[in-house]
Amino acid sequence: MTLTPPAKRTLADRLVGITSAQASLRRAKGLAGRGQAARAFPLFARAARSGIAEAEFRLARCYLESAGVPVSRVEGVRWLERAANRGFVEAQAVLAALYVQGLGSPNGAQSAPGTGAAATLFMANEASDPDFVRGEKWARRAAEAGSADGQAILGFILSSGPEQIRNLDEAARWYELSAEAGCPQGALGYALSLANRAQDEEDHAKLARHMRHAADAGLPTAQYLLGMMTERGAGVPQDLNAAAQLYRHAAENGNRNGQARWGLALLEGRGVERNAAEGESWLRRAALGGDPEAAALVGDLYAKGGALPPNYAEAAIWFRRAAEAGHRGATRTMGLLHLTGAGTARDPVEAASWFRRAAEMGDRTSQTELGNLVLKGLASPDDQLKTREWFEQAAESGDLIAAFNFGLCLAEGVGIERDERRAAQWLRRAADGVVNAQFLYGRMLAEGRGVEADPAGGRAWIARAAETGMVDAEVTLAEMMVNGRGGPMDHAGALALFTKAAEKGHAGAMFSVGALKGGGHDVATDRPAAQRWFRAAAERGHSYAQMMLGRYLARGIANERNPAEARIWLERAAAQGLAEAKAELATLPPPAETSDPPAARAAVGD
Repeated sequence: MTLTPPAKRTLADRLVGITSAQASLRRAKGLAGRGQAARAFPLFARAARSGIAEAEFRLARCYLESAGVPVSRVEGVRWLERAANRGFVEAQAVLAALYVQGLGSPNGAQSAPGTGAAATLFMANEASDPDFVRGEKWARRAAEAGSADGQAILGFILSSGPEQIRNLDEAARWYELSAEAGCPQGALGYALSLANRAQDEEDHAKLARHMRHAADAGLPTAQYLLGMMTERGAGVPQDLNAAAQLYRHAAENGNRNGQARWGLALLEGRGVERNAAEGESWLRRAALGGDPEAAALVGDLYAKGGALPPNYAEAAIWFRRAAEAGHRGATRTMGLLHLTGAGTARDPVEAASWFRRAAEMGDRTSQTELGNLVLKGLASPDDQLKTREWFEQAAESGDLIAAFNFGLCLAEGVGIERDERRAAQWLRRAADGVVNAQFLYGRMLAEGRGVEADPAGGRAWIARAAETGMVDAEVTLAEMMVNGRGGPMDHAGALALFTKAAEKGHAGAMFSVGALKGGGHDVATDRPAAQRWFRAAAERGHSYAQMMLGRYLARGIANERNPAEARIWLERAAAQGLAEAKAELATLPPPAETSDPPAARAAVGD
């Protein structure tokens, strides 16, 4: 019997093994193509153990996609790396995509079955702990080998990865190569790179062409972006109907932005027949998917109410969702809801917290709202300090409203030591464009606070504020005109200003109109009118008006005598500490001696 030499026997065994492995691979591919994954898996495994790169790649996909075997991220990545190291380009591209998505570790999520490497990357909603360094290594190998998927992934890494590996020009070149090879993801990436560099109509036309290629291939991001371009007429003819349909496709393919835009189109009937119920449904879907703008829009719908009364409680739920996702406007709105108690508990401290968050996002209105709470003592010391710093920084950059607010902080000692001299300087700067600053600076001049007293100059600034209709300025200027402070006396002019302020509901102005019309001034005396104005101010709690109304009624000054009602108003004024009202009460006969019926006292109520 002739024995085969060991070396020759080993080579023969290997040739038989490889032949058998190739047959197993072919058989496995046929079974997998017919949907028989469970039968294909052991054949892929047999071929992979023989070192066939394609079999290793296909076995990896079985583990990654749970095709005929329970999903195993560890085994999937292990077999992918074996195939990639053997130069199997598709394995390199898939491995790169997994690393970029943060799926290259055992803790990564399951990839979408049946998708290419680039498609998996570009369609993912979010990634966890991406490894751009390893991803770039494998993507570059695949890209240099001519893989359109690998080129698209490398373009993504170079345009969206960490600063140290980012290279936008190189990214654009790889995207262009991928797009020219017909890869939809490459077309999308190239279109996005063109968006940052487009200079003429030719560039915009190229951008639109590649974006349309990606959209026609079913990439939801491209469908949404092309919808935006079509709605605005940017690089393509404006067509609201076509834009709406693109949003619809993006929405149905799971793009949150597309869902939000499609919902808004339905809600407003923009490019599609109006359907408020369906529009709200899509907005809700986008909001629940994490789109902050959609959540804010749903909140607006409930806050406005439409055909039904507003539902602020429901609105608050959606505004909170949007705010917690970083939506600046919704964050400010949460502050307003807590400030007013609409749909949630009224809580100025909680309102200050939301205003602070919005202000830190750069919302100037929230900075002002927080500043108002700070000045009212309804915010924490940290808020005081932070608010003052915001105002100071903005004021130094030339913002007149911030200059006013910073001046107010200095005047009141909010978040900084009180300094009326500096306060006056900042209020003067703000007075060139801010009405409140004109009024406050005018008062500081008139009173000599922080500056040398200048009643004439103060009166001029207060007059400027009064000309805009500012009630407090109208009242203050009228008082100066009555007393001749900072300028000539002008009782007629003062009466006109007091009347304007009184008609806006200012109780002090109502009292002053009554006082001027009561006699002794350079205006016509009209005591019945004076009594009417005293009554209006008295009903708003003005103590001197209550005393004067009581006096008028007790003495019949306006031809109406009512000692019982007079006593009530004088007692109210006395309860507020007016000694004159107490003295006036002492002149009235005891209640039991009055001839007025008891009902007279009840007529004015308590």
